[in-house]
Amino acid sequence: MKTKSSRFPQFYKKTMEERLSLLADFANLTQEEVAALSSQGALTLEQADKMVENAIGIYSLPLGLGLNFLINGHDYVIPMAVEEPSIIAAVSSIAKLVREAGGFYSESTERRMIGQIQIVNVPDCEQAKANILKHQSLLVEQANAAHPSLKKRGGGALEINVRILNQEPGASFPPMLVVHLIVDTQEAMGANMVNTMVEAIASKVAELTSGEVHLRILSNFVDECLATAHIVLPPNLLATDTLSGEEVRDRLISAYQFAHSDIYRAVTHNKGVMNGIDAAVIASGNDWRAVEAAAHAYAARDGHYGSMTQWTIDEDGNLCGMLTLPMPVGTVGGSIKVHPIAKLTQKITGIQSARELSQLIVTVGLAQNFGAMKALVTDGIQKGHMALQARSLAMVVGATGGLIDIIASELVASGEINSSKAAEIMKEYKKV
Repeated sequence: MKTKSSRFPQFYKKTMEERLSLLADFANLTQEEVAALSSQGALTLEQADKMVENAIGIYSLPLGLGLNFLINGHDYVIPMAVEEPSIIAAVSSIAKLVREAGGFYSESTERRMIGQIQIVNVPDCEQAKANILKHQSLLVEQANAAHPSLKKRGGGALEINVRILNQEPGASFPPMLVVHLIVDTQEAMGANMVNTMVEAIASKVAELTSGEVHLRILSNFVDECLATAHIVLPPNLLATDTLSGEEVRDRLISAYQFAHSDIYRAVTHNKGVMNGIDAAVIASGNDWRAVEAAAHAYAARDGHYGSMTQWTIDEDGNLCGMLTLPMPVGTVGGSIKVHPIAKLTQKITGIQSARELSQLIVTVGLAQNFGAMKALVTDGIQKGHMALQARSLAMVVGATGGLIDIIASELVASGEINSSKAAEIMKEYKKV
């Protein structure tokens, strides 16, 4: 049970050492774990060499904390690995705002992953489909025999589904049969497990269909492994110095409608969602490419690519936000137990299961989307973003130590936040 608050006031103003001290107290980190966080990634060259082919070094990303999160009544700080300024600041600010309305609510479905088997040159697809379904129990049993440890842990292959593709008149390609093996992967993302299982039953599938088995592979479109986050915000929490809460609410609804109606806007809108999700997934050691692919496919599941989020107004005038996405993440497997920082981020969040992790990540996505839209419909996205970008520009022109913040402050004050102005300011300091 989490009892400590995720509210760390003025965290961004503290030194790195002070931040690490606060985090160590919150997450009960040991001195060794704090040292790992301070070691520029903690991944050794030897570990890197075993993780990928042709390794030549280690590429580091800043690791920050999404603060202030209250999700299902529990406090969380959420590690996020990302190089872009403003993402972590925005999500932490929104989480602080949402706390005032009772926080976020999140839930997730059972973890049902999908393995696909492609069968071509099938003499009779309908008869082949019937044969597969008739022998479903046998196929599930064979699949579980290929990975018995998963079954012992309460997971394993659950059922078989069969689809016939290109059967309609005038189809561009020959008909083919696709068998879906549905697998509960428990705490793992499960790609290797699922691939092993579909390969194990491929020969029996070929026999039952009198066809040729070609592809045997996991699908990353995991629409039976979903996580959802919700918020309900009264208008008074949305007000600015120049706009009433109702005006901000209505502008947010209009912005959502724009994104859901126009693919050019939807892509950028959804990129904002993934700014937060990718950062949280990377920090957790999971496969952000799989999450990205599934999320964008889910946004187009009805044949129209639109907003990943949904925003409405309830009968009491509250702004209601919801985000549902496939979330194929795990707490074991892959690099999660290999990468030292991935193991640490799991401890920092305090999660107890892959389902809980999926709920945290989708909540970050909803908060990130809300933050971007709120900025766009009020002050504009550049005001806050460029102020944070000023520090990066200061480093680009060679500033170090305390000079970084000095040049960044002068950039913001000048209103010209660009590399030329940064270089001009830096030149003046070099004269001193």
